[in-house]
Amino acid sequence: MTKLEKLSAYLKAQGPFAVAASGGVDSMTLAVVAHRVDPRTEVFHAVSPAVPDQATARVERYADQEGWNLQIVDAGEVEDPDYVANPANRCYYCKTHLYDTLTGRTSLTVASGTNMDDLGDYRPGLTAAQEHNVVHPYVEADINKEELRAIAGTLKLYDLQDLPAAPCLSSRVTTGIAINVDMLPVINKTEQALWQSLQMYLPLKGVRCRVRPEEISVQVETSAAIDPQSDYGDEARNIVNRIFSAHGFSDYLKTVSIEPYQRGSAFLIDTLEVK
Repeated sequence: MTKLEKLSAYLKAQGPFAVAASGGVDSMTLAVVAHRVDPRTEVFHAVSPAVPDQATARVERYADQEGWNLQIVDAGEVEDPDYVANPANRCYYCKTHLYDTLTGRTSLTVASGTNMDDLGDYRPGLTAAQEHNVVHPYVEADINKEELRAIAGTLKLYDLQDLPAAPCLSSRVTTGIAINVDMLPVINKTEQALWQSLQMYLPLKGVRCRVRPEEISVQVETSAAIDPQSDYGDEARNIVNRIFSAHGFSDYLKTVSIEPYQRGSAFLIDTLEVK
């Protein structure tokens, strides 16, 4: 039995589910498979300043082409002072609000896009999932990130298969720095501009705009060596300065650094207490 067959069998036997779809490859692929297995599947997408507009557009596009029963919700996590304080377990508060909202709107069991690889990380959102009886079909089917991308390819969901990792915009803000909801769309706008510009210079796989206590860091995911003094380094700094200044965040521009991508480098669990 293939992993797709195993996943489909679980979804058929245990469903229908309410799938929480963020717009990333994990949850989107799950939503596609779940709905194709059982059209009674419900799909929920939460909008927030921390969710990029392009993720919402992707969910809406797939809902239209796949015929999903889609509900757009606002879980209100940015109104929670515990979330805004940005502690190491910020994701717990985010997921708590999300699952509170979803379980209040559906009688179906909520399913997440958590995969086997996620179980090896510190994921406080999994505690919120457990508290709300959320299930993880990829885990039940023993599917990791590489395998779920392969499933997306098997289903010819090529735009999802190749989609770069895209955690919420609050993940760009270093742990302990309060989340400024007005800055989150600015971070997204900056990353989109950087992507358009830097791909002309580098074999680009991803880009992050990190907010640190004393600087903005542009992190570039590429197979090439990073040269901060290059023309594209200058252009990247100009893009950050222009967009942040235009939106009233020039105080954050003491330094703009260019460096290689480091997964989760804004997340500092070792240096700050969990609330």
